[in-house]
Amino acid sequence: MLEQGKLLKIYVSENEKYEKKSLYLYLVHWLREKGVGGVTVSRGILGYGNDRMLKSARVLELSSDLPMVIETIDCKAKIEAIIPELCKIVPKGLVFTVDVEINKYGKAEINCADELE
Repeated sequence: MLEQGKLLKIYVSENEKYEKKSLYLYLVHWLREKGVGGVTVSRGILGYGNDRMLKSARVLELSSDLPMVIETIDCKAKIEAIIPELCKIVPKGLVFTVDVEINKYGKAEINCADELE
């Protein structure tokens, strides 16, 4: 059964802090507290942001401030409900969503309609 959901992606700097913790780590715990189904954090090996400063994981150009990508997919209503607060937590970076169809989620079928009742 296909369910409508949202992909939430957040791009932040590896060194960005929130309440004296790494922002990406804070966000993982925050999303868990909000009941989001699952989160993945990926460390970029090369990239640049709004400041146009190139960050690289190459041995000769080792940077300790690489891009971090936090992503999750969950029911549309759940993701939309957390966006305003999330944008206050992320001082700079990129936060966006994309509509997706959820074909399978773990061992059980997902039913977003049940979560909204």
